[in-house]
Amino acid sequence: MLTLEICANSIQSAINAQEAGAYRVELCENLMQGGTTPSYGLLSQARKHLIIKLNVLIRPRPCDFLYSDLEYQIIKEDITMAKQLGADGVVCGILLANGDVDIVRTKVLVDLAKPMSFTFHRAFDFTNDPFKALEDVISTGADRLLTSGQQPTAIQGEHLLRELVKIGKGKIIIMPGSGVNADNIEYLIETGAAEFHMSGTTPIESKMAFRKLGMTLENPDEDYKINESNKEKIQEVLLILKRFKTI
Repeated sequence: MLTLEICANSIQSAINAQEAGAYRVELCENLMQGGTTPSYGLLSQARKHLIIKLNVLIRPRPCDFLYSDLEYQIIKEDITMAKQLGADGVVCGILLANGDVDIVRTKVLVDLAKPMSFTFHRAFDFTNDPFKALEDVISTGADRLLTSGQQPTAIQGEHLLRELVKIGKGKIIIMPGSGVNADNIEYLIETGAAEFHMSGTTPIESKMAFRKLGMTLENPDEDYKINESNKEKIQEVLLILKRFKTI
């Protein structure tokens, strides 16, 4: 069975993913910074509006995946919050300073998350040895690995993805993500993966009529644009996945 997960950065993106026919949503905020943990309100509303599977990104800040004791405590409390609000799974990952997977602390998180599923996210793509890291992630009991094959996009990491799928078969789900779209999904299917991850965003112009001249928060070109997951982009990929299901 080939399935599609949508990385949704807002309640509207999550609803768009469901209406397009996605199997699952990974809910986050600050997608342009790699994603961070969504707010209590966003998660609560998403659970109320979605009948499809809902996973939650647990990442307390942008930048690296080496966390202090205080940040680790935040991660644990956010996992508990996700469980209380009815999430189906969490998406998280912790590394050591030397680039290894932090097996000890990650295993604690996997156990804490149960009965929710646990996806080890693209922290994996920043590890020093992908094959050792894969075995380390498997040893934590994680259900799934989200990865671009240690390249900026999944299509660039296609060769490593093939190897990871072979090694992980029967042990863990390998889910390619980053830059996935209708133009490359057929090539990614050839890796042997059965689950795929995409955002499919399109910039939507803000409905603000008044715009303060000369004022910007960071980037004047982005201040009045909202990135939302696009139903048409999602449906294009789903049509291809459906075709391959019947072959």
